[in-house]
Amino acid sequence: MKYVGKTLEEVLEIASKEEYVEKDELVYDVLVQEEGNVEIEVYSIVDVIEYSQVYLKEAVEALGIDCKVTPSIKDDIIRLKIDSDHNPVLIGKNGKTLQSLNELTRIAVSNHFKHRYRILIDINGYKDDKYDRLAKMSRRIAHEVQKTRQNVTLDPMPADERRIIHNTLTNMPHIKTESTGSGKQRQIQIIYVD
Repeated sequence: MKYVGKTLEEVLEIASKEEYVEKDELVYDVLVQEEGNVEIEVYSIVDVIEYSQVYLKEAVEALGIDCKVTPSIKDDIIRLKIDSDHNPVLIGKNGKTLQSLNELTRIAVSNHFKHRYRILIDINGYKDDKYDRLAKMSRRIAHEVQKTRQNVTLDPMPADERRIIHNTLTNMPHIKTESTGSGKQRQIQIIYVD
């Protein structure tokens, strides 16, 4: 939706009333900003979800694979579920292809809307199963850290998987988690604390 006014502040005020959201929650692009004339285009989360769904479907179909993409949103995370006859190919070895599709879609959405969104792509429950395995593994390792008082550094993993471990171990006695490293080498340390 496009809005016009004399100043950016005025246009944001108009848009926030029309869209029924606070000004700081608006996602918008400034189309024109010259003296006495400002025009912005405001996006809703529905626009973002639709864009991400279409982008992912086209990316997968560009690989020659027909698919269905079902979107949803939970806890401010845009979730996209892919269903195709080639699910194992789209998941890839250790989920690497799925992770790449996720990163590609997240970057495309962020670039298009000039705003960062958390996106999670799943195929046939693969991510949920992996999260369950990570939670169990991290609890087991944390119990070992409690017994031995020896810190453990896990292998590098993507942000969504690190978040599962951080959340799983948040309230565990004598345990804290820290992410170290950068980029694809970012990993979690499970640390014993008195």
